This record gives sequence, C-alpha cells and structure tokens, in this order.
Amino acid sequence: MSGSTGRTVRARLLSAELLPKSTLYSVIGVAALAGLSVVAQAEALSRLLAIGVDGAAPGAAARALVLVAAVAAGRGALVWARHVLAARAAARIKAELRGRVFGKLDDLGPGWTAGRQRGELLTMVGKGLDALDPYLAGYFPQLITATAVPVAVVVWLAFTDVISAVTVAVTLPLVPVFGFLVGRHTRLATERRYRALSRLGGHFLDALTGLRTLRSLGRSSAHTEAVRRMAERHRAATMGTLRMAFLSGLVLELVATLSVALVAVPLGLRLLTGDARFSEALLVLVLAPEAYLALRGLGTRFHAAAEGTVAAEQVFALLDTPVPAARRSRRSLPDGPLRIEFEEVVLRHPGRAEAALGGVSFTVAAGERVALVGPSGAGKSSLLALALGLTRPTSGRVLVEGHDLADIDLELWRSRVAWVPQRPHLFDRSVADNIRLARPDATDAEVIAAAVAANAAEFIDTLPEGYRTRIGERGLRLSSGQRQRLALARALIRDAPVVVLDEPTARLDLDGERLVLDAATRLMTGRTVLLATHRPAPLSTVDRVIRISGGSVAPEPFAPEPFASDAIVSDPFAEVAR
Repeated sequence: MSGSTGRTVRARLLSAELLPKSTLYSVIGVAALAGLSVVAQAEALSRLLAIGVDGAAPGAAARALVLVAAVAAGRGALVWARHVLAARAAARIKAELRGRVFGKLDDLGPGWTAGRQRGELLTMVGKGLDALDPYLAGYFPQLITATAVPVAVVVWLAFTDVISAVTVAVTLPLVPVFGFLVGRHTRLATERRYRALSRLGGHFLDALTGLRTLRSLGRSSAHTEAVRRMAERHRAATMGTLRMAFLSGLVLELVATLSVALVAVPLGLRLLTGDARFSEALLVLVLAPEAYLALRGLGTRFHAAAEGTVAAEQVFALLDTPVPAARRSRRSLPDGPLRIEFEEVVLRHPGRAEAALGGVSFTVAAGERVALVGPSGAGKSSLLALALGLTRPTSGRVLVEGHDLADIDLELWRSRVAWVPQRPHLFDRSVADNIRLARPDATDAEVIAAAVAANAAEFIDTLPEGYRTRIGERGLRLSSGQRQRLALARALIRDAPVVVLDEPTARLDLDGERLVLDAATRLMTGRTVLLATHRPAPLSTVDRVIRISGGSVAPEPFAPEPFASDAIVSDPFAEVAR
C-alpha cells in the first residue's frame, strides 16, 4: 500500500459518509482536551512539589493538593471519554462498512463471488474489519493528542524556560522521522502478514467445508499438512512484524531518552549555578517528557493499526468495484407462464480465453418444460445464470416475452422466478423458516402444504420439534435428498410462473430421486421450466430436451418418454386441501 493510498484510505474511514461530523468532532475535541490536560497537571504538580523550596504562603500546600487532585480527576475523565467516544465511533464505522460490503456483494451477485475464495472474503469482513479498532479507537485519538501536546508543551515552556523550549522544539521532529523510517518497513511486513492470514483463512474454510470428501478420498492428512504450512508462514510473517514493532519501539525510546537528557542536563547545571528557579526546573522536567511520550505512543499505535488499514484498503477496493447499471425499467410482465428466448448469446468469463457460450439461440415457450443436457462444462449452468439474471451476456440477448432482460427490473424478474440450485443453501434456522424464506408472509398452513407437496412432510414429522427443528448450517442434520425436498418446498411456496432447476437429482439414490422427481413435477406443472441435468430420469418430466455441447446447441433432437406418476396433481396445494 503506497503512502498516497494509505492517506486516502484513512481519509475515507473518517469521512462524513461513514461517521457523522458531530461524532468526529467530539472525538477530536475530547482527545485534544485530554492531551492539553497534561500541561495543567504538570503545572499543578510542580507547584505542589516546589512548596517549601521556593517559599509559599500559609495554606498553599492544601490548595495545591486540591488543585492536583482536581486536575488529575479531570484528566482521567477526559481520557475515559476519549476511549468511550472513539470505541463507539469505531463500532459504528465497522458496522457501516460491513453493511456496505454485504450490499455490494448482493449487487455484484453470485457470479462475481464465485471466482473468489470465500475464506478471504470472510477474513476481510470479520477479522480484517475488527483490526480497525486499534486504528479508530487507538491511533486516531492518539494522533490528535500527539498533535496538541507537543505544541502546547513547547508554548508553555517558552514562557517558563526559553532554552529548554528551543531544545524540545529542535529534538521533537527526530521522533516522527525515525518512526517513519521504521514504520515504512513495518507497513510492508503487515501487508505480507495480512495476505498470509487471508490465504490461511480461505484454505482452512475450503478444507473444513469439504472435510467429508477429503476423508472419504484419504486426502485429509495432505490438506492438514497444507494448512500447517500456511499457518507456519503466517506465524513467520507475524513474528517479522512484531520484530519490526519492537525495533521501532526501541528506536523511539532511545531518541526520546536522549532528547530528554539534552533538556535535563543543561537545566540541572543552570539550577546548580542559580540561573534557574527550582519550580521552573521542576515544571520543565515534568513537562518535557510528556511531549515525547505523546509521539512515542503514536508510533506504538501505528504498528498496531497497520493491519486494519490494509484490510480497509481491500474493503474500499471491493466497494469501488463497478456494478452494471441498475435496471429500473417500468416495463411490466404479464401474469402466468412467460416465454424466454436466447438470441445469439455469447458469454465470456473474465480471465478465460474461450467463450463459455458461443452464439446460443433457442426459445422456451410459455408453459413449456425444457431440459438442458450435456457434459460438465458445456455451458448449462451458464445458461441458467443468464436466465436468472445473475450475469449478463457478452453479446446477444436474453428475452422475456420479447423484452430484453437487461431492460427489465431485476427485482421484478426474480419475483417471477423460483430457483432450485444443485446445492441449495439452508440456514441454521427452523425448517419452517427455511421454507418461508421464499415468501416471508406465508402462513403455517401454507408452509405445511408446500412441505407435503414437496414430499418433505414425512421426514419433517420425525424431527424432534417438527417444523420448529433447527437443521444446522447448510442443513447439516439432513440428508441430500431431504435438503433438496426442502428447496422444492421453498420453490412451491413461492408459486412463481418460471422455474429454474439445476441438477435437482444429483447425488441422490433411486428412492430419493423418485421423491424429488415426484415433487419437481408438481412444481413444474403449468409453469415455464428450464432444467439442467446429467441424469436420464428427469428427462421424462419435460416436453423438450436441448443438448448443449462446447457452449453451443447441438443439432440432435431428443424426445423423452412421458413421465407417469399417480402422485402428480395439477394443483400442488389441492391435495392437502382435500
């Protein structure tokens, strides 16, 4: 991260779009007052300690003691207020950034996130943004204090002892200069450490997600070793960063100590010769170290805050990622099944030379059920993503009732589509909540009706709490077939005129496939359907099959046998009503 980039990131963190100006000014004001209170405390303390040496009026000691106590209490209150206000500001900025990141990911869509490691994104949004605390609650308030205190100390010393004031003014710049020289290397080391942490988080999450597969293939030990190597690289990067931080602390401590000595030694000699009063010398010796202490504290907090600014740079880079112009067309769509046309569609994924789709053209009539078949990588999922509006064609058009999908409001279009992916995502909520996700206002009776129509009611009734049973993240407590039937229940309760299914029977045994096909046929009845599949059984449920090969439509026609099932009814909810 270059210096100019770092300054831009820090400016954006404290901009009015993330933090109200009133809050920012409150933090600045309290931090400045907390710093200036150092001068008042030093003055009061020096007066108290000088009593009896320079001579004082009766009762002066009591008044000086009260003054010291009052100033100390006031400074403590200001320091406490500074920490509280800064911590609240940090929490607000982090919450705002996390909200914006999730909103941006929603705008970019699954097509964008599919090419990124989920672990890196989670590290950025989680630990990465949490690392902003040392910057927002530590470094920034200290920066205000480090700006106010040296200036106030030098000005106050100028009225007390000009020679000491000049010495402090000349030696003070040495602290930030040496801090900058060491900190420049620390920033680079911190960037390396954060990249190592992101890779470690991404690899660990991927390995954890696929642990069952890795163990079944006997590859868990190899991946454990890979995680161990990444953890070792992260440890080495962390220790390197700490060495830099300790070196910086040593250098700043040495510079500050020598600078204070340059003030103290001549002052002591002048005190011995009677050229300086004891109270003035005491004030200088108490006050001068405070100027260097503020700058040393700034250097220490800089190293602690470095990781947060690196993470913030990545967050702002994500937020600055361009998004295709929002679709806000007022074009309406008719009720009922809709016609979908692919017109010379070409799709190229970033970073790939070959096109995923090359001039695909076909039409799905309103109410027609069409299956897309072909080998893996042929382009079936790309066609479904285009139909869902998750990505846009490089050239060509996707038409809905003769209107370009690019001109239709995505929210309107997706309200007309029910999607059953190959791996439906189920949340760690109750069964009813997962079904109701497609229509949050659905009643309990409608949820049960959808479950019955999806052949899911039978296994739901066996769960400990029925529809109130929590099923674990990604439906961990359910089998593949049960998860797929819940996804079908979710699509049924949505009751959309267009249905998109991606490999609904993948990884299922024959009994599970029969139950899913039975439910899927209920779902497809009276709707426009796009179905991608490798397996032959689903082909009997459709009207027409289109074979995709090499990103284009193959010429061979295919006519499936009609699908027979006694359980199929035209209205999936009528069976429950009867």
